[in-house]
Amino acid sequence: MLKMVWVMLLVLTMFSGVFVFISNRKHLLATLLSLEFIVLAIYSLLFLYLISLGLEMYFTMVFLTFAVCEGALGLSILVSMIRTHGNDYFQSFSVLQC
Repeated sequence: MLKMVWVMLLVLTMFSGVFVFISNRKHLLATLLSLEFIVLAIYSLLFLYLISLGLEMYFTMVFLTFAVCEGALGLSILVSMIRTHGNDYFQSFSVLQC
């Protein structure tokens, strides 16, 4: 019963991260933080699932590797956007500009 409460709580945190990601945000940093929140919830769900089945934890290390790569790419985009445009507002960023 306690395990089901944890799963429901993690699903709620994942959907709250999805809601923040979908909602109209001005800053790229808020979007990146919501993506990391979603990744953390998915990692926790994956960890609980693998523990309950008694399987190996190697896949969690692969998942964490991809999560770190995603975070590093997002931060590099944020830094390059701040260097070129001076802020991280989506309104000042256009894909058509070179």
